[in-house]
Amino acid sequence: MSKSAAPAILWFRDDLRLADHAALTAAFRSGAPLLCIYISDPSRDRPSASDWWHAKSVDAFAQSLREAGGKLHLFQGDAAEILPAIISRSGSRTVYWHRRYDPDGKDCDILLKKRLKGEGIEVCSFAGNLLHEPWTIRGRNGQPFQIWSAYWRAATHDFVPLPPLPVPDGLRFSSHETEGWPGAIPPSALVAEMGKLVWTAKLETHHAWGEAAAHHMLDAFLENHLCRYAEERDFPSLDATSKLSPFLRVGAITPNQIWHAVTSASLPGESPAKFLAELGWREFSWSLLWEHPDLGTRNLHPEFDAMAWQHDHAALRAWQRGQTGYPLVDAGMRQLWATGLMHNRIRMVTASFLVKHLLIDWREGEGWFAHTLADYDPAANATNWQWVAGTGVDAAPFFRIMNPVLQSRKFDPSGDYIRKWVPELADLSNKQIHAPWDVSSANSGKAAVTYPQPLVDHAFARQRALAAWDEIRRSKAAGAES
Repeated sequence: MSKSAAPAILWFRDDLRLADHAALTAAFRSGAPLLCIYISDPSRDRPSASDWWHAKSVDAFAQSLREAGGKLHLFQGDAAEILPAIISRSGSRTVYWHRRYDPDGKDCDILLKKRLKGEGIEVCSFAGNLLHEPWTIRGRNGQPFQIWSAYWRAATHDFVPLPPLPVPDGLRFSSHETEGWPGAIPPSALVAEMGKLVWTAKLETHHAWGEAAAHHMLDAFLENHLCRYAEERDFPSLDATSKLSPFLRVGAITPNQIWHAVTSASLPGESPAKFLAELGWREFSWSLLWEHPDLGTRNLHPEFDAMAWQHDHAALRAWQRGQTGYPLVDAGMRQLWATGLMHNRIRMVTASFLVKHLLIDWREGEGWFAHTLADYDPAANATNWQWVAGTGVDAAPFFRIMNPVLQSRKFDPSGDYIRKWVPELADLSNKQIHAPWDVSSANSGKAAVTYPQPLVDHAFARQRALAAWDEIRRSKAAGAES
């Protein structure tokens, strides 16, 4: 293939896979050789666990492309400047990509598409990262849903997803070399940059990356946990969840592939509805972010703007580091710091503790999770935090305050999860481990010395939170009467 042959540019973003890839399939069918690119945006002030996960995933995907006979050309900088430069250097007249739905990605794509169209460049964009694009599921009045259950009923009514697309047979790649082009970086540059972050080194042993790893994870879940998912999903020590969220975030696997695999694997009489509903919550979250670009920073219920949040940096820091004195909360926060992941039930418990026991603004927690979660998803993270805080649509009422000790006794009755992540409590009995402050120092040994006392008493924290909530309710009522 001559270097002068005009390639079809295939811009990979959060779709790091070869199978079930509509943009790749369309570019292949065009007959042009493929110039596969990835553009990293270095604009973030401080790299996060999800940035690290993306870099490792890009590296794994680049290897997959090499095995298929191609190459992933890496660039770094402002896509609005770099992509037109790539088009100019390559002589391409067509660009293929999957649509993005986050505010920054959407705005970037709209501007680029308009500019390129004006220059005679064809942009072919496709759906590829959700079962339903965010604007497509609407109520009878044409308005977006505010209740998840109603959304999911509408989304699944007569829903028959298309079969996942196979990897095109006989992929042809451009022979262009991009070294020296504007923004071009070496293949190992992203991983090397993330390697400078000392704190991410500890995450390495807890993860695998790439499309093959994603499908291996899915197969293991189908074989070992799907049939008992509804019964076991809330128990963190059982490790019964799919662990697919990081792969979904970078598009190493699609919800469409998962849907087909799960429904095909279900045995007669079994219902995968509970697990598929988790995909539904993800879809609902993206529909909310589409309608509310400031979902991660603004209370959707504006009366919470008057909430008397506590500005307690020491308490926030203790929560971040898993030093609250509540074992289940601390186990979750330490798991997060050590692995970049946290069990779903424990995410709710830790979030509720921050917002309602410490009365710290949910946005502080949203920001910490955004920084430390390898599977950070801007839609799901913001929706989940607003749900816990009672500030969002279809949210749990603020007066529902999780008791971390009762949650611990119910969902980690043997204390196995706590012992794994809070080892200083390992010698306590199954009864003692949930509330170690009740254990006399004579019987607690090492735990009495090294484990902190609770930051706040549960009964006091509950009354304080309810009083703060009651105050904003009264203010709202007074405003309505005036």
